[in-house]
Parts: sequence; structure tokens; C-alpha cells
Amino acid sequence: MENNELLFLFKEHLQVLNRTPATIDSYSDHVRLYLEGLTKDIKAVTAGDMEDYVAGLFAHKSEDNKTYATGTVIVKVRALKRFFEFLEQANHIFINPMEYIQEPKKEKKLPRTVLSVVEVRKILDQPNLGTLTGIRDRTVLELFYSTGIRLNELCCLTIYDADLQGGMLRINQGKGQKDRVVPMGKHAVRFLREYITKVRPRCTKKNTRIRSLIVDRYGKQISKQVVSILVRTYAREAKIKKKVTAHTFRHTFATELVKNGADILAVQKMLGHVCLATTQEYIRALGLDLKKAHTKSHPREKDKVKPGAVKPQITRIREKYV
Repeated sequence: MENNELLFLFKEHLQVLNRTPATIDSYSDHVRLYLEGLTKDIKAVTAGDMEDYVAGLFAHKSEDNKTYATGTVIVKVRALKRFFEFLEQANHIFINPMEYIQEPKKEKKLPRTVLSVVEVRKILDQPNLGTLTGIRDRTVLELFYSTGIRLNELCCLTIYDADLQGGMLRINQGKGQKDRVVPMGKHAVRFLREYITKVRPRCTKKNTRIRSLIVDRYGKQISKQVVSILVRTYAREAKIKKKVTAHTFRHTFATELVKNGADILAVQKMLGHVCLATTQEYIRALGLDLKKAHTKSHPREKDKVKPGAVKPQITRIREKYV
């Protein structure tokens, strides 16, 4: 069987497993690149070949002399592991050469850019509320800051996902195909109500059947590219020198909640993190703030420390305590 046929079957396999379109496209692209460079029959590939290939990924340099990020290598290795697992299960190969090859470990990084409250307010104030686009854009920014929603999740919201009365937002099939419900703050609810009642109906006059909550001026589901551009544009107009993306609002949302004493498990649920360790990165990032909070709040910290060395009160240790 030709390699392109195997790739097609692999994509079908991922669809049967109900993987997200983004995951299917990502895995398929990485496997396709591997197969295009393969110079032997797929059945003849050995574990040694794959070890050399993975090592080569770290040494790879693009035309502009840049190497792959560790995260990129991890995804490539993961895609190939799933591909060869599929080939073995479907009896297209006899031995899985990726079976004992482990994914590289990703370095733990603290959350990136975080905005101050003042910086967020400056950005929120940029959209022109005298225009339909301005109201929509302000709504988008308020939702990012109020809910910590991901870019793709926001673009995929439908008109049935917003509970304005209860102030809740349902996120269907977020990252990892996980559903969740997150609270919206009063400002986000206010602008979302304004958008739904005054802006969206005018944008969707010629496309009344569309279910997407956030739409472009043509009444179609807003794209990730458009949202990314509007976030960067308003940050630039607010004269924010930091690199600001939609994900920056997510980091800022989580950081503010943790800093102000929110339960870490509650934050995990709102962010949609599968692993608690991912959420705990925000605690690590706030080490100094937590130290201040501990010093200020712990009752023992209010007791004065007596000067001088501690003088032992025990002169003899009894044998039974040894």
C-alpha cells in the first residue's frame, strides 16, 4: 500500500476516535512531512531509524536558521507515535519502531505576558462604541478578560451558549473535546446583551440561520485571524508595549484570580485545564505575591521574633526518646 493511502487511512482513524479537526490536521501534516522524506519501505523502518529522526528534529534548522521549539518536536513525535500505533493495530507493519521512543519533556515555563489592571482598562476603552464593529469588539475583549476563554473557543460559541440571565457561558468541546460552563462578569454580560440585541441582528440580516454568536460584518462566524488582529490593534492603540494576544487575556484572567485568593480547583475548571499542574504554574509565577500574602495574613507572622540566638531548654535527652 502506498504511503499516501496509509496517511488517508490514518486520518480516517483519527476521525473515528473523534479527534478535533485541529488535531487531525496537525498530526496529518507532521506525518506527511515524515513520509515525504522517507527513503525506504514503511515496513522496513527500525527503532534506530526513528531515534535518528527524532534526534534530527532537535538539530533541524530552517532557512532563517531557526530550530524547532521543544513543543513542536513533542507534537511531531506524538503524531508519529500515533501513526505507527495505528499501522501496527491495522497490521500494515509487524513491529512498531516508535513503541519505546518517549516524547521529549517540555520545559516548565511560567505564564508569559500578563497585563496590569490599568493596561487592560486602556485596551477595553479603545473600541469606538458609536459603531457596530466597536460594540462587537468591546464584547470580544470583555469576554476574553471576564472568562479566560481561548481564542478558538470564542470563535466557536453559538447563540445558545450564552445565559445572560444567569451570567454563565457554555463552552462546547473546548481543548481536548471537554465541555465546561464559566461565569461571566457583569460588564461582559452588559456588552454581550448590547451586542446580541443591537449588533448581531443587523449583521445577520442576510444570514439569519447562522448559529455563531460572534460574527463578522458579513454575518459569518468570525475567524481567529480577525480576532487576533483586533486584539493586537487595540493593544497598539492603547500604547501597550507588551506583546498582547488573545491568550494574554487568558493569562491575565487566571493570574488575577489566583492573586486575589480564588480556589485553585475553581480556576482549573474555569480554564478547562485537564491537569491541575498546568493551573499551578500561575501560583509559581506569583511566588512573590504569595509571600507577601503569607506575611500579611498568617497569625504567626504577627508575633515578634526575639533577638539573639535560640537557647536550648533541654539539658539532657532521655534514652527513650532517642
